[in-house]
Amino acid sequence: MKFTDGFWMRRPGVTAHYGQEAYDVWADGPTLTAYAPTKRIAGRGDTLNLPMLTVTLSSPLEGVVRVRIDHHQGAVPATGFALPGAVEGSGTADADEAGGTLTSGPLTARVTKGGPWRLDFEVDGVRVTGSGHKSIGYIELGKESTVTAEPAGLVGYSPDGMAPARTYVHEQLDLDVAETIYGLGERFGAFVKNGQSVDMWNADGGTSSEQAYKNIPFYLSSKGYGVFVNHPQHVSFEVGTETVERVQFSTAGESLEYFVIAGPTPADVIRRYTALTGRPPRVPAWSFGLWLTTSFTTEYDEATVTSFVDGMAERDIPLSVFHYDCFWMREFNWTDGVWDERVFPDPDLMLKRMHEDKGLHVSAWINPYIAQRGRMFREGVEGGYLVKRPDGSVWQWDQWQAGMGLVDFTNPQAKAWFQGFVRTLVRQGVDAIKTDFGERIPTDVVWHDGTDPMTMHNLYTQLYNEAVHEVLVQEKGAGEAVLFARSATAGGQTMPVHWGGDNSSSFVSMAESLRGGLSLLSSGFGYWSHDIGGFEGTPDAAVFKRWLAFGLMSSHSRLHGSSSYRVPWAFDDEAVDVTRIFTKLKLSLMPYLYRTSAQTAQTGLPMMRPMFMAFPGDPATQHLDRQYMLGDDLLVAPVFTENGDVTLYLPEGTWTSLLTGAKVEGGRWLKENHGFESLPLYVREGAVIPRGTRTDRPDYDFLSDVELHVYPGGAAERTVLLESTTGETDTVRVTVGDGVATAVSTSGRAYTAKLV
Repeated sequence: MKFTDGFWMRRPGVTAHYGQEAYDVWADGPTLTAYAPTKRIAGRGDTLNLPMLTVTLSSPLEGVVRVRIDHHQGAVPATGFALPGAVEGSGTADADEAGGTLTSGPLTARVTKGGPWRLDFEVDGVRVTGSGHKSIGYIELGKESTVTAEPAGLVGYSPDGMAPARTYVHEQLDLDVAETIYGLGERFGAFVKNGQSVDMWNADGGTSSEQAYKNIPFYLSSKGYGVFVNHPQHVSFEVGTETVERVQFSTAGESLEYFVIAGPTPADVIRRYTALTGRPPRVPAWSFGLWLTTSFTTEYDEATVTSFVDGMAERDIPLSVFHYDCFWMREFNWTDGVWDERVFPDPDLMLKRMHEDKGLHVSAWINPYIAQRGRMFREGVEGGYLVKRPDGSVWQWDQWQAGMGLVDFTNPQAKAWFQGFVRTLVRQGVDAIKTDFGERIPTDVVWHDGTDPMTMHNLYTQLYNEAVHEVLVQEKGAGEAVLFARSATAGGQTMPVHWGGDNSSSFVSMAESLRGGLSLLSSGFGYWSHDIGGFEGTPDAAVFKRWLAFGLMSSHSRLHGSSSYRVPWAFDDEAVDVTRIFTKLKLSLMPYLYRTSAQTAQTGLPMMRPMFMAFPGDPATQHLDRQYMLGDDLLVAPVFTENGDVTLYLPEGTWTSLLTGAKVEGGRWLKENHGFESLPLYVREGAVIPRGTRTDRPDYDFLSDVELHVYPGGAAERTVLLESTTGETDTVRVTVGDGVATAVSTSGRAYTAKLV
């Protein structure tokens, strides 16, 4: 939110109180505290009749510093995010006449006593950012501002752009020359966030809007540090737009809490951030295969579904998961948990056939919106499980489903009730749950546990997904639980997988989908998917075929549409070939991808890595948003043109095409042309890629059905870790010499190693 009018003036009705100096600084155990009055104190009379900001520094984890700015500390404490990795007292505080420091691992926060206000953050002794003059501020909105409490829209923005609160606290952290900012959730606009104003407010806005399904108040800097604002409610980020030299973030109320997270590399920041907020868990190998769905509003029944599944098998396209979208339940009844008997007369038998006869896993759609016509609405009203208005009536509206209510997950009984429906579905034979929606959460309501509605708007998706994920873990076991979630907030990475929402069937939307995914993957999330071919509309054959290659070189791959089917033969014969080729290619890479997913769970690093994260020392990677690394060693550059023209950048080193074996020197831009059965897919110098010898399914034996492909460059001796789906691992030492590669494992297994 912008409080100023240019550099010199403030907007009408804005009174700003800035911390002017560190008047007192002292250490108390592992905590450093500074008092920052809002005027310079020259004499005793200056201490009267003015606000003062209390700045408290502590460390919840090695390499992380918490900064809390308080105006009135007696205010009702704001709800923060769950921090499962917090270990309080991880830092060391010290104070003297010059000021004070708090050190945690490589990160030091330094408060300089006196004025102007100065708080510096150093990583390994090098300053990376800081808070200076007029950075910490307490803002009051007066009568001249058109303040409204209207809950609709983006926090009820009024005509003058102010949000509906009377007080705000903000911080501003410095931006350096050429510094670039990433993250803030899944955002479909420009990948680099410099020059953007970004609001943390979950919304169902599609991929062609500045709104986002997944707002994460965390950003990552190219300088090797991160910032996480610990407020689920609306937070406004001004990335060089309030003050060009700074990132400002603000929220309503009397306090602001944020964390600075040390690198020195972006990957190090992600490791620490996910250690604090939660790591993505393992997901089963079968989830990496190809998913096919009914699509949304298309006509289908059991015969249609069977024809799709059989059609894929007849065309030698390995299918792993079939997904039943909304209309597995009767229209006007979502969500009631009852299969529509008109089209699925015997769902138990149907699901059994899908598992036993077709060899597939099954996914089903749900949402937390309870339609008035369905049986669950009556149960929800009678049990008090639905969100209420202040007058005690059930909150309802007609957007999406007629008369729908909303499950109140702050009520333990309501959570258990909803989980009972999910549990029944899983025990019936459903393996994965698509948790759709969770963004359209009203603010004119009362929650069972008294949580502030402005906080619960963004936090709701976390409670919703937690309720479903918990059931899947209980029923399927750790490492077997799979969501397919659209909405999220900070911490949502602990409940994968997430997909990119409602995109369109065009090359432009394909590119914006990738930008959104890379943005989310820069925000602590480990896995990401998208609707191949686009959700809205029907893609032409060229878009569909190019999107197939991109989608099957993503962590998770789903064919899904809105009003038209996404079976490849609906487009042309070549689309069938492209689907087969890239599905089998992905399945052959499963030993590599499964190993990469283990790395994601262990470190928090995403499977699909933005180029700036993988190559932080290369300035050419800072703005790249049309390519990515898939794990440590594979570079993927999707083709966004019908004629196959593509421009990509290869970092330094010798790269080898996975598809053709051609060697290319990096450190430069390339222009290539690819047919529909190809795309730029390069292997990093010195890599050893474990390739499966099976391409019929994703969950085979990665210790037996595998061979090691050894690429030029790198050390003469390399170590490869292999892992099976049962958790068994094997370490293999690969030696290259005299044009021959040999492999020796610690287990004694024999592996074939091939020089490429």
